[in-house]
Amino acid sequence: MISTFMGLETAKRGLNTSQSALYTMSQNVANANTPGYTRQRVNFAQTTAFPTPGMNSPMVAGQLGTGVQAESVQRVRESFLDVQFRNQANKVGYYGTLSESLVKMEEIMNEPTDSGLQATLDKFWKSLQDLSANTENSGARAVVAANGQMVADTLNYYYNSLTSVQKDIGRQIDVKQNEINTILDNIHKVNVQISEVEPNGYLPNDLYDKRDALVDSLSQLVNIKVTNVTPTDYGNAKPIAEGLYNIEMITKDGQSYIPPVNLVSVNKSGILGIAKVEVTYDQTTTPKMVDGVKFGDRLVKDTSFSGQLAGLIESYGYIKTDGVTTSVVGRYPDMLQKLNNMTEAFVNEFNKIHREGFTLNEKLVQDPITGEMIKDPDPKFANDFFVFEPGNAAQSIKVNDDIRKDPGLIAAGGKSGASADNENAQKLAALKKLNFSEYSYYQMNGNTLPDGLTGSLDSFYSGLIGGMGVDSQGAEKNYTNSIILANSVDYNRQSVSAVSLDEEMTDMIRFQQAYNASSRVINMMDEMLDKIVNGLGTGGR
Repeated sequence: MISTFMGLETAKRGLNTSQSALYTMSQNVANANTPGYTRQRVNFAQTTAFPTPGMNSPMVAGQLGTGVQAESVQRVRESFLDVQFRNQANKVGYYGTLSESLVKMEEIMNEPTDSGLQATLDKFWKSLQDLSANTENSGARAVVAANGQMVADTLNYYYNSLTSVQKDIGRQIDVKQNEINTILDNIHKVNVQISEVEPNGYLPNDLYDKRDALVDSLSQLVNIKVTNVTPTDYGNAKPIAEGLYNIEMITKDGQSYIPPVNLVSVNKSGILGIAKVEVTYDQTTTPKMVDGVKFGDRLVKDTSFSGQLAGLIESYGYIKTDGVTTSVVGRYPDMLQKLNNMTEAFVNEFNKIHREGFTLNEKLVQDPITGEMIKDPDPKFANDFFVFEPGNAAQSIKVNDDIRKDPGLIAAGGKSGASADNENAQKLAALKKLNFSEYSYYQMNGNTLPDGLTGSLDSFYSGLIGGMGVDSQGAEKNYTNSIILANSVDYNRQSVSAVSLDEEMTDMIRFQQAYNASSRVINMMDEMLDKIVNGLGTGGR
């Protein structure tokens, strides 16, 4: 027997369901411009037909539908696009950080310009050539001393400025470390909240959005792999519930570490906790270089990962070891070391040649023992042109104070001791084109030429600037390409997940018409029931 009020109940369910759809549509429209919001939809499902199949089912013509119900409100999101976006966001973070640090280096080196080291060196070499033509001219000597100090000042500026930026990068590393830990802590808290809601049969869409926004931010800092985990004992969670996030850090090649490095740990038993990130430093280096990164109790000793943190560490400098030798590597330590090596080799050779020459008023004197004519042993005639601290040449180089006060102490003359002799000035000027491998200071004294020096001073410095430019352009190009790919993936992601006002307005009309139709059914059923209640049994009156 079918209930008299069955039609009313079916129409009422239609009203309620359409109303739920309109409420959800209103939520979408209200959050059309909310960052991180994912549009939602109501999943409609038929209610159980009447009669329910069974041995005691009433004998009716056939099963009748009993209407519709709003089964769940679900986010419209494509997880595969999330994975693609986070992979690209990680590259954007890495190359963006690396590009920024290299651009700052380029701005400091300032080549090619009139104020750069190359132009300053050219002025110095030219002043030495002018001195070789006018060895007795006090003005020419003063210009050599002044240009030499300009070379020293430029190297000092480069070294100090690069060191200052390096310190800033070191402070950024600490900031990013704290930022990662804050994000991990927030993801853990949201995981806990979700674990308290889903077992009750609800879909906490707002918490899902909050968690995904945090994971998107984390993916820029380190490269991660996200796995959805549904615990075994999870109450009445819906099959479409997204579960909890286990977040694993992976290498820049997308491979898992062995054993895995979990930043947020979740398994079938539930939430285990998070791994705090800590950048460790070698206490024996100055400044202290990065020794590794601890993820919980796991120490990663290299930059095999990617993201902003890796880009900062690679720029700042870190300890690298192959099991036999240990060295400091990184963009800024490499540049500082090359500047030091170049400066030290140049100054040692320049000073050696300078010590062999004769100053303006220096004469040969007779050796009181052998009677031979020798170079005057007075220390003022054996001054180095440049002075510096060994191991820190670029930062400490300067022209000898005695020479700056008295340019006549510049040893421009040769062994003859004649006042107009320019032999040594020519040797000093010729150093511009002399290869490092030909420096007599290292050939005769048994000293070791600093590593990595090839060609002449000018050609080596030109190569240094060229290599920096290539690295910077490469990082900038990769950064631009990463942004383009990330934006492309995000466009596809937004086309699925973002709110389209046109689509929502279409849905509004559709659900409004469905609501109106259900209302008309109720009106029709009301008229039928009115006839039954008030019309039956009145015949013949």
